[in-house]
Amino acid sequence: MDQASAICVLTLAFSSDPMARWSLPDPAKYLAIFSSIVKAFGGSAFGKGTAYIASDISGAALWLPPGAKSDEESLKRLFDENTDNSIKKDMQGIFEQMEAFHPTEPHWYLPMIGVDPTHQGAGVGSALMTEALKAVDRDGSIAYLESSNPRNISLYERHGFEVIGEIQSGSSPIVRPMLRKAR
Repeated sequence: MDQASAICVLTLAFSSDPMARWSLPDPAKYLAIFSSIVKAFGGSAFGKGTAYIASDISGAALWLPPGAKSDEESLKRLFDENTDNSIKKDMQGIFEQMEAFHPTEPHWYLPMIGVDPTHQGAGVGSALMTEALKAVDRDGSIAYLESSNPRNISLYERHGFEVIGEIQSGSSPIVRPMLRKAR
């Protein structure tokens, strides 16, 4: 697994993500710190062997197996240090709501999946999702994700995820937590 390439493709993929760009609207700041956000949010997937990257490096998905977690302290610090003061309270509200929706039973968590914008719409995201869900289904586990990009909801629904609520705080975009039942 080429961690650096996966981080680069995720940085490209999230460059137009509503939540990523609401929280980091300055392009220079976004490019300067997004790799650190990727590492904090889903970076442990590399060590656990649950990071998936397309063979042509056009997309990547970072999955956290049951018991694995994002580095929430680092995430909160990165956003606190780099977001505008006017949205800090809203960011805290987003994190609190995300935590409230996150399943408490053992589950697979997809903190990040993304496709290079030049390859979007070609089935890369679906192929990454299909491959990763094989491990989820072998475990007989539920799977969970959050999406702030309305265009991605149909992809997740095609793979068995259902919207279970809405997360929103202040001026933030709406984030939709989604759950996939065990199979």
